[in-house]
Amino acid sequence: MHIYFAGIGGAGISPLAEIAHKAGYDVSGSDLQETPYIEYLRKHGVSTIHIGQDLEHISTVHSETPIDWFVRSSAVPDDTAEVLFCRDRGIKSTKRDELLNVIIKEQNLKLIAIAGTHGKSTTTAMVVWLFKQLGVPLSYLLPAKVSFGDMGEFAKESQFFVYECDEFDRNFLAFKPYISLISGISWDHHEIFPTREDYQDAFREFIGQSRQTFIWAEDAARLGLVNSASVTVLETPDYEFITDPEHIPDPADREALRTIRGYTNRLDAALAAQGVESALEISDNISVVRKYKDFPGLQRRMELIVPNLYSDYAHTPEKIRGAMSAALEIAADTGQNLIILYEPLTNRRQHYMLDNYKDCFAGAMQLYWIPSYLAREDPNQRILAPSELIAHLSDPSIATPALRDADLKRTIEAHLAKGAMIVGMAGGGGNSLDDWLRDEFQA
Repeated sequence: MHIYFAGIGGAGISPLAEIAHKAGYDVSGSDLQETPYIEYLRKHGVSTIHIGQDLEHISTVHSETPIDWFVRSSAVPDDTAEVLFCRDRGIKSTKRDELLNVIIKEQNLKLIAIAGTHGKSTTTAMVVWLFKQLGVPLSYLLPAKVSFGDMGEFAKESQFFVYECDEFDRNFLAFKPYISLISGISWDHHEIFPTREDYQDAFREFIGQSRQTFIWAEDAARLGLVNSASVTVLETPDYEFITDPEHIPDPADREALRTIRGYTNRLDAALAAQGVESALEISDNISVVRKYKDFPGLQRRMELIVPNLYSDYAHTPEKIRGAMSAALEIAADTGQNLIILYEPLTNRRQHYMLDNYKDCFAGAMQLYWIPSYLAREDPNQRILAPSELIAHLSDPSIATPALRDADLKRTIEAHLAKGAMIVGMAGGGGNSLDDWLRDEFQA
């Protein structure tokens, strides 16, 4: 089968193209610009990649080897030359989820799915890490770069496929997992789920499609779920040895868990360990947990860019609290003042989040609030200024509106010179605060 990927250079599509290539499918594709992902794919045998999404290229590719399936990223509009070319010729055209389902079924893999409003990327990376540390072959698709493997992997001898099932656009409802891990539920993607109940209904449906689900008690209560043959409700006190490593009697095991910073991240670690134990039928919890020693994390999750300057993907109240939990632990150990740079993700999200910021940044000495990263906005919604959002903090005095400019760079340099710990929190993609920090401080 020949699969053509439009948007092959993106973080979502590139790993899937890699998996398809490793699984034995013919792979080609296009993107508007060169990216590190494209360079990686070429080095690993995917040579037919074109820069530009034009009619001439896809026509040539199709004439040489007929395209059986056209897969496009969410960023590719409905009216591009490639989309119209495939539509006119009756070529199967979908986004990535349907293809991934086919690969899982054709390769006879059992899906371990991680879903939730927050914590799913970290939990997914932790599951993959544990499989690797236990020496168990695994196929997987990761949502971010890691230092311990590729973002996408297909192992012919594997029984399981690990995947972050995102609720955006109700994508996760395309899957029927063998095991589902629910990392946390609040309310997000308001343009897709207008009410909290709509959001929760989607999770109920997803859990109903899963053979076995592990979910924290607080989230189970939100959904009206109780322990059953297919749902295991986890109580946080039962995992105290993970959430508070001081409860671990063995010093070596205690030290292993200390590598995971922040209560929220340790909850994710407990959930990931539970999923791996269930999949592999392991009864000794500690033997799995101690494998977290040296877990390096993943890109943009409290990622160290340069000494004392970190980048994190936090952009919702729950994600921010989780990142703050980790940052405050690090700062407490090192005796540093904590400085936060925050760039909200989308203006439309801010209209729902206004009253939820409150004490999200509690513990920070100073907060610099940058204008929202705009994407897929509602033109009828007023753009909320940083000062308006700051007013909703419990203590607005810690925050200052800021721009990504030379003044902010000098301010950051001054804080670094005084030995402060600085964390940039942003959920945007290209040209976000994360990009700006890397451009200004990694050069």
